[in-house]
Amino acid sequence: MVTKNGINYLEGLRTGDEKIIKAIYIAMYPKVRHFVLKNEGAQQDAEEVFQNALYQLSIRLKVSDIEIKSSFEAYLFTVCKNLWRKELNSKKRWVRNEEAIALKSEESNHSEAIIAQERWDLFEEKLQLLSPNCKELLKDYFKKVPYDRIVKKFKYASENVAFQRIFKCKKRLGDLIKKDGNYTKLKS
Repeated sequence: MVTKNGINYLEGLRTGDEKIIKAIYIAMYPKVRHFVLKNEGAQQDAEEVFQNALYQLSIRLKVSDIEIKSSFEAYLFTVCKNLWRKELNSKKRWVRNEEAIALKSEESNHSEAIIAQERWDLFEEKLQLLSPNCKELLKDYFKKVPYDRIVKKFKYASENVAFQRIFKCKKRLGDLIKKDGNYTKLKS
């Protein structure tokens, strides 16, 4: 993955090239920081999320190749968003259930996050194989757009028709995912 400036971010992460890692920070950290601060986080949270994302990507690159369908910037930002959302969900669980404190090693957390990212990559890859209508419909569904708005947007006869169409698109997406060779490796 070569950027417009001729910098190979993936190779830089794989080899630990300090200049490239610094360039990644300069180019992409502000956007991640803004996202974390806007979503109940602090400066330190943003730094940790960004560092964890870079660490996980560098580990994945050392183990296997990563094929990025979008830009490196978009991919890294998605990894950071997923890590921050996972952190927020974890905090919410701790608040509700203070007695159940499970300590996990940092290595275990990174492994789980890498697997979660690989699952997300598989999901995104298969979503792109659906028809444009199905992709748009499922994106609205996953964003929890109300059915009445989906009916209007897609000009369906009723909410029942929208429900049936979403069901068919979800089934098609599920079938595509299950047929992929990586599915069995990632499902547990």
